[in-house]
Amino acid sequence: MKHTILFLAVLCTVGVGQSIAQQHYFIDGYHGGKYGHYPAGYTQYIVAQLEAHPAWKINLEIEPETWDVARVEEPAAYARLQQLFADQSDAGRIEYVNPGYGQSYLYTGSGESMIRQFSYGMQHIRQHFPGAVFSTYSSEEPCFTSALPQVLLSLGFKYASLKNPNTCWGGYTRAFGGEVVQWQGPDGSIVPTVPRYGAEALLPNSTWQTTAWNNSSEYIQSALAAGIRQPIGMCLQDAGWRNGPWLKQQAIYETWRHYIGHVADTQHAAVWAFSQEDVQVSLVWGAQALQRIAQQVRQAENKLAAAEKYAAISSLVQHGPWPKAALDSAWKTLLLSQHHDCWIVPYNGRKGDTWIDKVQHWTDNTLRVSDSILLRGTETSRAVRVLNTTAIAREEWVVVPAYKGASAKVTDNKGKAVKAYIQRDGSLIFKASVAPMGFNVYHISEGAKTAAAPTRNRQLADGRYQIETDQYRMLIDPARGGIITSLIAKQLNNREMVDRKHPRSFNELRGYFYQQSAWRSSTDTAAVVRLKENNPAQTVVEIKGAIGGHPFTQLITLANSTSRIDMQLKIDWQGEPGIGAPPAKHYRVEDYHKAFYNDSFKLQILLPLNLAQQQLSKDAPYDVTASRLTNTFFSSWDSIKNNVLLHWADVTDGKTGLALFADHTTSYVHGENYPLGFTVQFTGTALWGRNYNVTGPTDVHYAILPHSGAWDKGGVSEEAARWCEPLELLPATGEAAFSLLSVADQRWQVPAMMMDGDDLLIRVYNAAGDNREHTLSVSGTASAVILERLDGQALETLPAVQQTGNTVIRLAIPRFGIRTIRLKNINIQH
Repeated sequence: MKHTILFLAVLCTVGVGQSIAQQHYFIDGYHGGKYGHYPAGYTQYIVAQLEAHPAWKINLEIEPETWDVARVEEPAAYARLQQLFADQSDAGRIEYVNPGYGQSYLYTGSGESMIRQFSYGMQHIRQHFPGAVFSTYSSEEPCFTSALPQVLLSLGFKYASLKNPNTCWGGYTRAFGGEVVQWQGPDGSIVPTVPRYGAEALLPNSTWQTTAWNNSSEYIQSALAAGIRQPIGMCLQDAGWRNGPWLKQQAIYETWRHYIGHVADTQHAAVWAFSQEDVQVSLVWGAQALQRIAQQVRQAENKLAAAEKYAAISSLVQHGPWPKAALDSAWKTLLLSQHHDCWIVPYNGRKGDTWIDKVQHWTDNTLRVSDSILLRGTETSRAVRVLNTTAIAREEWVVVPAYKGASAKVTDNKGKAVKAYIQRDGSLIFKASVAPMGFNVYHISEGAKTAAAPTRNRQLADGRYQIETDQYRMLIDPARGGIITSLIAKQLNNREMVDRKHPRSFNELRGYFYQQSAWRSSTDTAAVVRLKENNPAQTVVEIKGAIGGHPFTQLITLANSTSRIDMQLKIDWQGEPGIGAPPAKHYRVEDYHKAFYNDSFKLQILLPLNLAQQQLSKDAPYDVTASRLTNTFFSSWDSIKNNVLLHWADVTDGKTGLALFADHTTSYVHGENYPLGFTVQFTGTALWGRNYNVTGPTDVHYAILPHSGAWDKGGVSEEAARWCEPLELLPATGEAAFSLLSVADQRWQVPAMMMDGDDLLIRVYNAAGDNREHTLSVSGTASAVILERLDGQALETLPAVQQTGNTVIRLAIPRFGIRTIRLKNINIQH
């Protein structure tokens, strides 16, 4: 990473000076690449160093696309590196330890993105180094997430490392264990792993290193005293550094595969049930730059997942060609937009080519491809196809945004009329019912104009607005900035969800404005409330208020027969506000305390809940973590926590709960006597003294879901699938409805589906179910049904029964497990 080059001179001097005379094991190598950093002529430098130091072994974490450039610009050095790389035995000198296409942090994206980071990266690397063997996953950055063990094993990896001793700016893993541990993932998969030792401390006077970075005598002695007989240090040099062997002659250089497989003590490795909270994170949450990157990535990620599944459906039903080249292009730019440097150094780069600019360019391509597959921008006319790309049947309201007409009649493909209403903004809203992984067709025509049915929404005598659906009764108080003073969940025995006694308010905006030296809240200023939409389908409440002199608009949408309440927030900043903990007078990178660590001062949306003895759970890629944190707050680098809100966080008392969803990866807030909420805005000095400012309005979409029981009983994962992949409106290309597959256990999800020649590949994720055997039914016949690893290796032929043109498959998947099913030579009759 380019920022670490700033410290190269210091590291070179201190690194050798502090190393002990004896030789100890060390992981050396290179990190970076085409997008991060890889200077011209650097392949020749690596080759020359390998030839000059025959005992030197290196571990590579180089962006796969780098070799496209090296092959053209340094053909001789590229060819020589291929020769040196050819020995991929355990005794070989080069190991590729992170083939991730975009070197993602992994915890910021979906589980499917994690898989594609590896699959596309490994494929690309093997185009340059055909014999590449991927044995160990390791990263110079904290690119770790809890579900890695099952993904790595399914891709053919044997080992992992959880160290990142020299690049801890964005975080580090919890110190735990000794020489080797058995890293256990949420599904029970286990991979032998070198951890950040329990004795591996954070380095004093540094906010980016642990003591393992240079094999100092203190580090080695602490490891030996902890019973680690063969301690190992690590530093993958930034490509561009010209050190050759990092510790010169004072180390035994190893590849991870040889060290773990032949040197380290794996016989006494303790099992570590690794939690997502063992990945400790310190990004600049709430910064507008990160917020926009996260939103762009999330939108592209969700849209591409839906588009790829629809491409498979279309290929089977309409016998069209599989758009492999287009999908490959879309996936590759999505994966690059998830690069860790987008999150840690978003402003780096030349003007017009910063990471912010790159993400915009990359996600634009992913969205363009996805929209072309989903036929976005095509006139829908009077016949529409409503597409459902999830594995659950759905009955939901959908909106035709540019309907032209004063009235409408909507009928399904069987001629049955469905509920439909013209909205105040001229759009048409109607109730669609769509089977799993399929579509239904609806016809729109002019209907007899009828008076809209009355609603129960009204302004009360005390000035508050009462909004009522078949699911909820909500009270909104304009005098207190439009906060929600009551939310009665009718489906939960009329349970009041709002903690009315809490000093904070429900749906309140609150933060510290340090230029004003004051806490500001949306409750400080009265708001104007109006019913933007008010029909039997849905009510949209518009709230116009202000916080600290900055106007905001909130939209709250409640729909009949819908449990999720959607919310939109837009803040129009006036000038450059200072929001967060008061900044230090002088920024120093080595200072443990920094304002951007402290979420308690940042602008937050708060949701005090009427739930006693609250327990919080949060999702992660192919995982859900039951939080062990007493609170989410910290203010120094040596006490950081995992407070990441990926898709949702859920609070429950065991009987009733409420889930919070966000349209981007950010941080959540919660603790003893502190309500659930999420970070909306931070401005000020952060990493490397950079001013993280606002350059326009803040616009975020979030939602809440009251439910019974805990998250798994309350359908939170299923709602997350609906949240990420809403029903899509497409032009109708036929009359018939269609459903490709269904699952017997509604807690199973299908995050990915694609064609491979004449075969259909289906990825199944057990998000919240049990470990028992269940069925999956596919609308078609196949010559064989094969369970396979992520690398394509067949594991077993699954029992399948052909029933009236359908293939019914039985299998068991552990909770949080993922399985890939191949249906050979699938044939669909439609």
